[in-house]
Amino acid sequence: MKDHVNSLTTVFLNSCGIQDGWTKRWVQSKHQSDYGKFRLDSGKFYQDKERDKGLQTTEDAKFYALSARFKPFSNENETLVVQFSVKHEQGIDCGGGYVKLFPATLNQEDMHSESQYYIMFGPDICGFGNNRLQVILYHRGKYHENNKTLKCRINKDTHLYTLILRPNATYEVKIDNEKVTGGELEADWDFLPPKKIKDPYARKPRKWDERLQIEDPEDKKPEDWQDSEFIPDPDAKKPDDWNEAMDGVWEGPLIPNVKYKGEWKPRIIDNPNYQGEWIHPEIDNPKYRPDPTICHYHNISVLGLDLWQVKSGSIFDNFLLTNDEEFAEEVGNMTWGLRKDVEQQWRELYEEMEKQKEAEEAKKKREKQRAKQEDIWGLDEEDEEENEEDAEEEAEERPKQEGSGERASVDQKEAHFEQKDEL
Repeated sequence: MKDHVNSLTTVFLNSCGIQDGWTKRWVQSKHQSDYGKFRLDSGKFYQDKERDKGLQTTEDAKFYALSARFKPFSNENETLVVQFSVKHEQGIDCGGGYVKLFPATLNQEDMHSESQYYIMFGPDICGFGNNRLQVILYHRGKYHENNKTLKCRINKDTHLYTLILRPNATYEVKIDNEKVTGGELEADWDFLPPKKIKDPYARKPRKWDERLQIEDPEDKKPEDWQDSEFIPDPDAKKPDDWNEAMDGVWEGPLIPNVKYKGEWKPRIIDNPNYQGEWIHPEIDNPKYRPDPTICHYHNISVLGLDLWQVKSGSIFDNFLLTNDEEFAEEVGNMTWGLRKDVEQQWRELYEEMEKQKEAEEAKKKREKQRAKQEDIWGLDEEDEEENEEDAEEEAEERPKQEGSGERASVDQKEAHFEQKDEL
């Protein structure tokens, strides 16, 4: 890593170090008495147990409010890079994994979800498929969300999130040191009224033809075209006793038309007068005024974790604020970059061991249930084998008994007939 001189715009808030030392830097809000608690932990899988320790949420279904203060600085006329890592090793299903930057006026012990902030950046997950990467920026009393739909990572590995705001009013978002989006601040946030609006006095000409294809006006229906599906039966005769005065006008029965060809439609041709889709002309918006102060914050002084999590276990680490994009990338490679491969391998091994453990526990549970049933019926393996042998012997004896019974009946009948013959 190249040498770098810390300045007001380079702030490290790493969590590793003495077990209880982090509590001196990070302040727990007292706005609510039941905020969830953080602890310093590296989780179940890591590359280095001590170096990979971070701030971990520990209680399910809780709000969290923790923050750290540093010397105020401004990003006016220089780049601002916000970077941190987060690992949702618990398999988060609903909860935040973002950070917020606050002004120096924030009372840390009273920080809560309604406290004014400048920037909110990071993953926000709420249910299956709803995994957003939030980039919310404060401007002139309002919070503005990015107009793009940005997706975060939702697996159990550590991921590095980086937001870059440049003095030329452009931005860039990276995940794991790879660009995922970027562009102009004015284009991707609705900070200002649009530069162009539709001309309120413009109207589409009445004769403007937007039809791409039309029916051929020269196409005529053939004279012998039969488009009646049913026709009167030509062989039907009006009954002789039909009285129109009483019965009404006689109408013969209908029969299927054997020459029926369906409804005739003229063929479709390209419209020779097609003018294309009419586009409403635009004019300069008289309400638009360029604002060179977009995303210029003058007293950035607190980084906070203001979160809600249904399932706890997320680990936040490697917080960095700087004005040097290259330096931020190097820091990412020296922190997240060193741990990612070993951590992933350990996680996969851990999950495989957990599966084997669950399979063994399920097997023991089935054996326990089987033993319980045997105790209830008072049977053991020898009893079951004896019962099976008795059942087999009984099945073999039954045909013999039935056969002997049938033979005795036949003998009785023969004796009866012999007595009858003697008489």
